[in-house]
Amino acid sequence: MDVGAQLRSIREHKGLSQRELAKRAGVTNSTISMIEKNSVSPSISSLKKVLGGIPMSLAEFFALDSPAPKPCIVSKSEELPDISDGLVRMKLIGGHRPERSLAFLDETYPPGADTGEDMLTHEGEEAGLLIEGQLELTVDNQIFQLEPGDSYYFESRRPHRFRNCSEQPARLISATTPANF
Repeated sequence: MDVGAQLRSIREHKGLSQRELAKRAGVTNSTISMIEKNSVSPSISSLKKVLGGIPMSLAEFFALDSPAPKPCIVSKSEELPDISDGLVRMKLIGGHRPERSLAFLDETYPPGADTGEDMLTHEGEEAGLLIEGQLELTVDNQIFQLEPGDSYYFESRRPHRFRNCSEQPARLISATTPANF
């Protein structure tokens, strides 16, 4: 998908200038311009922030480039939408269902990968189970070290971030409400 062209098309369709979208999203004009020119590849959290100025969810953004959803119960691994964010590999389970109210993810954090310097905040709740590796979870400046089998659950409006400080990949199965991916 050409993220820049998609963003420009949606912005123009909504009648927004780059300046107006930047103001609504709380980013600089140059950020919008660079994304639309594909000069930078935005992280999922950055794209989500920009789309919040439209307003539009990540699922809606990526669904616009997809064929009409087909009703299905089972998705094969290779059919899962890849919504990777930089080094973090993310596959959206059930992503073909735009009416869903839950975002269910299979995430892999390579050694040294994280969700970014900025703490994440959004409406809803978040839960997950670490399948393999080690992962550092920070919520409200409280740091937790997760080992395989450890889980978490918190209100997503609390500032949070994830980081793999180990030498091995970390695999996490997570869920968030509302379905904002």
